[in-house]
Amino acid sequence: MRWIVFVAIILAWGPANACGVRSDCKLGDRIYRIYLPHRADDSRIGAIIFAHGWRGTAAGVMNDKSLIALADELGVALVAPQSVGQGWQLPGRPRHRDNTGKEEFAYFRKLVDELERRFSIDRKKLLVSGFSSGGMMVWDLACYEGDLFAGFAPISGTFWAPVPKKCPSPTISLIHFHGMRDKVVPIVGRKIADSKQGNVMNALALFARSGRFGKAKPVPAKGLNCMRRGNPEGKILEFCIHPGGHFYKANYVRLAWRLLMADKFGCSPCEPRRLR
Repeated sequence: MRWIVFVAIILAWGPANACGVRSDCKLGDRIYRIYLPHRADDSRIGAIIFAHGWRGTAAGVMNDKSLIALADELGVALVAPQSVGQGWQLPGRPRHRDNTGKEEFAYFRKLVDELERRFSIDRKKLLVSGFSSGGMMVWDLACYEGDLFAGFAPISGTFWAPVPKKCPSPTISLIHFHGMRDKVVPIVGRKIADSKQGNVMNALALFARSGRFGKAKPVPAKGLNCMRRGNPEGKILEFCIHPGGHFYKANYVRLAWRLLMADKFGCSPCEPRRLR
């Protein structure tokens, strides 16, 4: 009899409350998905939050086996936030140029609180990355919500024009990846409807000025040409280009984690923890 009651409780609880890779996690009127690696102990792990591109979904991010494998390799959670509609509601976006991004910023703040409360994820060990439109989301978070994350790694996307003149956030660490032959989001941007994509170089210049970053110096990286700046606070601003077009690789996120999160784990350079 006790066994039957126990099974009934599990069946009643599961569908309404379980969420993860294949099912949505509810967050108010929004959703997200999450992958949790095997934990070797009860320590609080970090997380990679990866924002999807235009017309993408949280489910689509979770279908990327390379990102799941990376989460296992690093021993961190993979979190996939979900936009409302086809894209992120950001300042300067086409046909909604007066959008402030306020709703998206509030969503990400709630998401970070949720990850700490529900999954015991260490909010001091959060890297936010994203591709294309998701990369634009990351740049805006870096500018307006910089204290939410330990590191920022946008890929093939930046602000909608005009690039902000200043950012209210404290100085952050950021590494940007972009393809030299990217025609969807060129480095210099392109016009879309009543808007224009921002110039990546202007965005980097903004952060370099406000963060008092020094002279850019080349750093070795396989398949990439990277230029790195440092500042008196120990923050990093890096720009990496590849000869290809509009795409991302999980390895870019891996490089960002090792570069920007090393001090969070007390190792330099940070080597991945293999938990299985």
